[in-house]
Amino acid sequence: MTADSTDTPAGSAAESAAEPAVDTRAATYAELAAIGPYGVHPGHALITMVEPHPGHEYAYNRWYEDDHYIAGAMAMPWIFAGRRWVATRALQLLRHPEESAVARPVTAGCYLSTYWLTEGRYDEHMRWTVAINRRLNRDGRIHQDRTHVFTAFQDHVATVYRDGAAGPRDFHALDHPYAGLVLEVIDAAGPRERAELLAWLRTRHLPQRLAGSPAAMVTVFRPTPLPGDRMTYVKQVEGVETRLTLLWFLQQDPREGWAAHFADLGREVAESGLGRVELVAPFVPTVPGTDRYVAELR
Repeated sequence: MTADSTDTPAGSAAESAAEPAVDTRAATYAELAAIGPYGVHPGHALITMVEPHPGHEYAYNRWYEDDHYIAGAMAMPWIFAGRRWVATRALQLLRHPEESAVARPVTAGCYLSTYWLTEGRYDEHMRWTVAINRRLNRDGRIHQDRTHVFTAFQDHVATVYRDGAAGPRDFHALDHPYAGLVLEVIDAAGPRERAELLAWLRTRHLPQRLAGSPAAMVTVFRPTPLPGDRMTYVKQVEGVETRLTLLWFLQQDPREGWAAHFADLGREVAESGLGRVELVAPFVPTVPGTDRYVAELR
């Protein structure tokens, strides 16, 4: 070996030996792995739509993708899949209704992140996420120039497939290369009406709308309240007893066939008398490691 090839390992070992030992309680992980649910069903989700402040779009994108997507999400226990989505200005202008209870203005929230959590592991994950975000905030690793437009942990209540047993399942959805996603938020008048709305969606509305559409599946969630010790920049979840959140996974760009398949979702729900659509918003996937689409946000 050359002198250069031997100096590096020796130096690294010396530096490591000089560092104080840190107790990470590694032995505890072996105990935790042997207990509790560990299936693959997406029992819960984190769905977060964020608006970077004007002039901070590039900085936000790089912070979220280079640091927070990993340290603030994917590196946490019980998150097993994630994907980021973006709405260019052209996609933002397709959103409806104009008067939305979710986004004010309706174009707000150009980035969407979606994560699947293992069923039955919500409480454990929440304890970790609150703690890690406190640490990240303390260490100056939280980008402050952003607004949370729609951020909620949600419980999975249904998945409806266009092609039955064929194709990817919902636990594949955030890894499969879908070309687009539509976020739909529906508010019912009350808890009883929400149960009726969910039954109608599962048995009638969604199967009919999926047939012949570019969407391969729709996942349906209901929001859960955020813990009281959440970060102060994230507002408490609205509509915990009345709201449903739908994610339509598309095999083509949302703009292709938008008028035929998504422009009238609010009308059909209103005609059912079971709820009001508060947001229909199309997105395309980001391209990890790039700033693609950032210049098209405004």
